Amino acid sequence: MQPITIERIGNGASASDVRGLAQLLVDAVESGAGVSFLAGLTESEAEAWWRPVLSSSSERAVILIARDAEGVIGTVQLQPSWAPNQPHRADVAKLIVHRRARRRGVARALMYSLEEAARAAGFTLLLLDTCKGYDAERLYVSMGWVRVGEVPGFALNPDGTLCDTVFYYKQLGS
Repeated sequence: MQPITIERIGNGASASDVRGLAQLLVDAVESGAGVSFLAGLTESEAEAWWRPVLSSSSERAVILIARDAEGVIGTVQLQPSWAPNQPHRADVAKLIVHRRARRRGVARALMYSLEEAARAAGFTLLLLDTCKGYDAERLYVSMGWVRVGEVPGFALNPDGTLCDTVFYYKQLGS
């Protein structure tokens, strides 16, 4: 098994990292992951989506990538709440692991790293959502996330079918 490194990226992300993130996003959509995009997403469209995410995120936002010797194999984001009365809260978004790297602990490592970064930044409450029945649900529960509930037909899967979405939260200790 190749060693995995996790690092924070942002505004200064290299063109290679943007391309790697785009390829990761396309792979996720092609494999049926509910990550906000529909089937047919092209690499250039994915790059066009990633560029402003990386360049215009809040200073408190955290974007992590996991890589192995072959390149980018995973990512996750922490997006602070926009609301002035919620400086303690952030949303976890776009936990994605490339098909070639799944079942190697990449998602768990990304989430642990993200939670550490959230604590260091002073966040005490994290929220996330995922499609009901996805593998991610088991991961979140095993990591102490609390299921709040679900909304039927909240989003579309890449193939256009409706996805029931499940919401979770986690309170972080100091």
